[in-house]
Amino acid sequence: MAAGALSPALRERLSAALGCALGEVRRMSGGDINDAYALALADGRTVFLKTRADADPRMFPREARGLGWLAEAQALPVPEVLAASGEEDGGDDSGAAPGFLVLELVRSGSRVADFDELLGRGLAAVHRCSPGEFGLAYDNFIGNLEQSNRPRPRWSEFYAEERLLPQVRRAIDAGRAPRSWVHSFDRLIAKLPEIVGPEEPPARLHGDLWAGNLLADAAGRPMLIDPAVYGGHREVDLAMLSLFGGVSGRVYDAYHEVYPLDRGWSSRVPLYHVYPLLVHLNLFGMSYGGQVERAIARYL
Repeated sequence: MAAGALSPALRERLSAALGCALGEVRRMSGGDINDAYALALADGRTVFLKTRADADPRMFPREARGLGWLAEAQALPVPEVLAASGEEDGGDDSGAAPGFLVLELVRSGSRVADFDELLGRGLAAVHRCSPGEFGLAYDNFIGNLEQSNRPRPRWSEFYAEERLLPQVRRAIDAGRAPRSWVHSFDRLIAKLPEIVGPEEPPARLHGDLWAGNLLADAAGRPMLIDPAVYGGHREVDLAMLSLFGGVSGRVYDAYHEVYPLDRGWSSRVPLYHVYPLLVHLNLFGMSYGGQVERAIARYL
């Protein structure tokens, strides 16, 4: 794609942030939310750009913080953050440049034979690097939906108040879910203290860990991208991995070797599918409503 694919204002901001003139700009396929580009720089590097004209100005800087937060565990690699717009930045009708995130461009290799085992063991190590609280010091985003991370003293309270209820209210207010869900979720939330699983230290969660947010790096080893981080119950990430397929049971076996799971953890997988299904309902439409209802029906 021609260099003109980016506005002059955005090109100017990117050049200033990277300390280098921009060359060729090539659009890349990718997510459903943002625009993605490969940027050739005058110094010979090629980097990865995420941007979107109507993005909340907090989105990209907070994703950058989330990548750094995962990297602190020193267990699974994440792309290096090269530049990000500030929280006071962002596009608007006046023609200001949109927010952006610039990362190293990952040249994916073929997955090594033990990719799933490396992922399982690495994820266990990330989870064991506890942040010390259920929540996070700042809110962030899952897709383009704001994700509240107000710390709560108990996991059951956090999952109810900061995960399920905001998405249920959003779905009902938008007409994507019936008002009868209020009663159904009230019943589910009343049971959460008994069904969320054993009390454990808060885990360092990726927060949006489906197969599409895993890459093989140049050496074919697992790398995490596109996080929606917070401190939570580790079964959330494990359940999310199973929601849309793409990983084998070897991930869970390897994880269990490093950080053993409670014997009944698999019975809670549908419970932890509810939040990402609600997110997909609010992002992509009513087709996910039936899956939400079937998941919560197991616990009512």
